[in-house]
Amino acid sequence: MNGIASIADVIAAENAVAPVDPADSTYELIRRGAAINPAAPALSFFLQAAGHGKPEVWSYGALLARITQTANFFHQLGLDRHAVIAFVLPNLPETHFVIWGGQATGVVAAINPLLEAPAITELLNAAGAVALVTLAPFPGTDLWSRLQPVIARVPTLRHLVLVHLADRVRGLKNIAARLLQRRERQRLHGRAGLRGAVPATIRIHDFNRAIAAQPSDRLLSARRIGADEVSSLFCTGGTTGLPKIAIRRHGNEVANARSAAAFLGDGIGPGKNVFCGLPLFHVNAVLVTGLLPFSRGAHVLLGTPQGYRGEGLIPRFWEIVERHRIHFFSGVPTLYTALLQQPIGSHRIDSLEYGLCGAAPLPIEVFRSFEERTGVRILEGYGLTEATCVSSVNPPLGERRPGSIGLRVPGQAMKVVLLDEHGGYQRDCTADEAGVLTVSGPNVFDGYSSAEQNKGLWIDCGDGRRWLNTGDLARQDAEGYFWLIGRKKDLIIRGGHNIDPIGIEEALHRHPAVAIAAAVGRPDPHAGELPVAYVQLKPGAQVTGPALLDFLATEISERAALPKAVRIIEQMPLTAVGKIFKPALRQREVRDALLAALAGAGVAVDALSVVDDRSRGLVVRLRLHDGASKEAATAVLGRFPFPVDLEDAGR
Repeated sequence: MNGIASIADVIAAENAVAPVDPADSTYELIRRGAAINPAAPALSFFLQAAGHGKPEVWSYGALLARITQTANFFHQLGLDRHAVIAFVLPNLPETHFVIWGGQATGVVAAINPLLEAPAITELLNAAGAVALVTLAPFPGTDLWSRLQPVIARVPTLRHLVLVHLADRVRGLKNIAARLLQRRERQRLHGRAGLRGAVPATIRIHDFNRAIAAQPSDRLLSARRIGADEVSSLFCTGGTTGLPKIAIRRHGNEVANARSAAAFLGDGIGPGKNVFCGLPLFHVNAVLVTGLLPFSRGAHVLLGTPQGYRGEGLIPRFWEIVERHRIHFFSGVPTLYTALLQQPIGSHRIDSLEYGLCGAAPLPIEVFRSFEERTGVRILEGYGLTEATCVSSVNPPLGERRPGSIGLRVPGQAMKVVLLDEHGGYQRDCTADEAGVLTVSGPNVFDGYSSAEQNKGLWIDCGDGRRWLNTGDLARQDAEGYFWLIGRKKDLIIRGGHNIDPIGIEEALHRHPAVAIAAAVGRPDPHAGELPVAYVQLKPGAQVTGPALLDFLATEISERAALPKAVRIIEQMPLTAVGKIFKPALRQREVRDALLAALAGAGVAVDALSVVDDRSRGLVVRLRLHDGASKEAATAVLGRFPFPVDLEDAGR
């Protein structure tokens, strides 16, 4: 099959003859992808955007060799299939070697390098990490400086594996880079060096030097990896609050890569060039621009350690597309907004076939403007860490419905159901009826590491299947397309990253003047959402919003989670049973954000309200002032992901 055009194609793909000997593990899946053409380019990398024209390139033979050597190195350290190998790394070739080589030996735990040290320490302890792979000291980087003081607080840690950025500097500049690296180490730790900066119980290893000494043609462990063996741990549920670690198995990752491959068809495979700019601690980058193309013999271009955030990368993006003939990339809505600000000029970008968009709703105006300006088809989709990555996508060969998250991928069931007040199954929803979105299939994980966090996670629909409660509200139309209409989960999604409001609220509750606190997302055309907090003070207490912001700056370690504003209100909206009614706060922020955007564009408004529609989610009802431009209003509101009902002036 060449790809998916309709729900009938999804069903046909599921009914196709299955492989006689399917791969059980991520290592085997990559090994088979490499066998398509071992000499073909598999992975390219450039350290700086300005030097993208001369990247380092690994063929499929070389990629598989590095992955195998990495697995053998971990094996020789005495690590087995139960050992947790954590990595705190930016986007580097070594990151891929660690992910897939680590899974061939033990269990890989991905940790966001942008987190502050206390949060990273908490995750390392929650995962029970035995080995940690991270950056060695290097000028201009602060990862080592943040991590080194807290390494001793991880009692399970036995191995510290260091990746040297100087290894990625080529030519004569490599000598200078190594000298700078040595000086930085001496500046930080003097004559004692790294050995004196790390507890004696932890062995220190140079990653590239260590794997170079390993055989590359076989796994020394001779391990036969089963589909039911644990492959990875990913933190989900936000970047603040209690650690919520999803346990995934090799079978989950293999199944999702196969489903996505069947969906995209000829859009991913030999001769296709895929750009990776999302961070490799996130499931999208790992699967969509990692395991998926590697399993199909495609070529992945890894751009700068910071990905899309790398200096000069966005301004040079169209130049990079032209130079490397990029066919496919994946991003979040804020990326598409940023790319719209970059002129294409004379660059030829006709190689681009698709851009995948997920993590949050893409504003329709951005969708339309991007496609009109670039000619690139955007495939909006939906996924979650708990279901490996990709659950639904708009069909590459069929109708793409703006605002929809598309059709389910082959091999995974997906439906909308009605639940009772206790979370129990009542019935499946009819077409266009709103309910809770659920998924089921071999890509769905087994649960979180904490049994307490698994409560309410599974729904018994009486059909013998195990259904995952995604916590999202949705509807499915008659043609099989799914539409998100809200989130039961309270996560605030800022630039594609999840922020748990609990962390903000708990911090505010530590202030002596605060009685009740609630954090919600404020819509933003650039970041998607920004955290905003509401506070009800204790009787007689006095404090200002700016003073509470200053207090939060000392209480919240994750900078992205710091609210943009703290609003003090007389009475927190509550439900009949006394729970905080956050929808009222969200609607208030939506209204305020839209009014501010319209005023900034000089669009006069008589009335604007935000209502919750069961089938459409939050809907904006707008009445313009007589003489105000409808076109200008549409352009402004099109940057936000809400349907708009425009009323006639003077009503």
